[in-house]
Amino acid sequence: MQKKSRIPVLRGLAALAVGMMALAACGGGSDENGPSGAKELRLWHYESADGAMGKAWSAAIAKFEETHPGVKVKFEEKSFEQINQSGAMALNSNEAPDILEYNKGNATAGLIAKQGLLTDMSDEVVKRGWDKLLSPSLQTTAKYDDRGIMGEGNWYGIPNYGEFVSVYYNKDLFKKYDLEVPTTLDDFTKVMDEFVAEGVTPLANAGAEYPAQQYLYQLALSKADRAWVDRYQLYKGKNDFKDPAWTYAATTFADWVSKGYIAKNSAGTKAEDMGVSFMKGDFPILVSGSWWWGRFQTDVKNFEWGSFLFPGNTLHAGSSGNLWVVPEKSKAKDLAYDFIDITMSKEIQNLLGNSGGVPVAADPAAISDPKSKELIELFGKVNSADSLAFYPDWPAPGYYDVLVQNTQKLINGSAAPNAFLDAIAGPYDENLQDQGLGD
Repeated sequence: MQKKSRIPVLRGLAALAVGMMALAACGGGSDENGPSGAKELRLWHYESADGAMGKAWSAAIAKFEETHPGVKVKFEEKSFEQINQSGAMALNSNEAPDILEYNKGNATAGLIAKQGLLTDMSDEVVKRGWDKLLSPSLQTTAKYDDRGIMGEGNWYGIPNYGEFVSVYYNKDLFKKYDLEVPTTLDDFTKVMDEFVAEGVTPLANAGAEYPAQQYLYQLALSKADRAWVDRYQLYKGKNDFKDPAWTYAATTFADWVSKGYIAKNSAGTKAEDMGVSFMKGDFPILVSGSWWWGRFQTDVKNFEWGSFLFPGNTLHAGSSGNLWVVPEKSKAKDLAYDFIDITMSKEIQNLLGNSGGVPVAADPAAISDPKSKELIELFGKVNSADSLAFYPDWPAPGYYDVLVQNTQKLINGSAAPNAFLDAIAGPYDENLQDQGLGD
């Protein structure tokens, strides 16, 4: 199950040399086309081309083809929603790729590991030294037991970046209205009141996808502790959806909509549209993941922006990044492992770090971009304080859709907070019953 303490990612960077030597010895595709004899590596991922991971994975593909003469990478771009909704079906067919990026957590990677759709990579992890490169906290989402619960068991995926949810803000708009960066939730509320008074909706939001539920989860975490997270995410005790944290989250979220902090018409908005609206300067604040950082670094041209942790919280949504997984039906597993090796190389990790991502195996001295350093330092604060609290949709299969549908009802006012909490409690409890973990 979840580790009691987490070793900071950045602390681990200093010890990477030994691990990278192991990688150099084991990986990189030096042995012709590998024992499978495959001439093609079919690869899926869902990172945008101009984001940090998209840039890094494109470079990794080029490096793979350079080091594997005669082998071509057949890359297919998928959306996060495509993989989340139909990934298991694809992996259970002859259309399965040889390697793909997959969402981590009990309800996603854990579920398909339990179903036997993923390759147990435990031996390969030790052979190639990946376990030496990943801190215990980052290993949590890579290992799953035979029930599909993360934290212990065999290795079914490899994460090679970290991520967390923070508050992005438009510095120019804060300056225009003479506002300071808030350090408490009360101050955050006052800032949003000021924007509303000026006729500006403060929060960019997307009710049709993950962002709205992340606002809700951040509010719940403001009243939670590690034991609360363990009850909800790891089933260590009874989770109560009518406890103070959940009740506060639902009532405060609904209150934020009624006060105009969140637009009622954002119920049908998708994440991409939310991000674009922030980049256009339509909203002064966006609460979302570090996966936006590289995109903002590249695409925001007309204003200065920054980021701060959700004010007052000691816990924050976040974890290791998504996983590289190898389907059981892959016909080129050896090549898939070589590709993972390349993504863990310093060359690719340094590129990831300098492009606005959070690398797990970079050379700190090679991260030269000031904005990228700011991100990595912010993640270091969260990780070193044992503050990563995973994501709200992880506990049960299909729970992402449950949260989307019901958070939309909070936004458009068709469900009151109590009804919302009842609606999200049912599927959660049913999953516990299915796993033999219920009362």
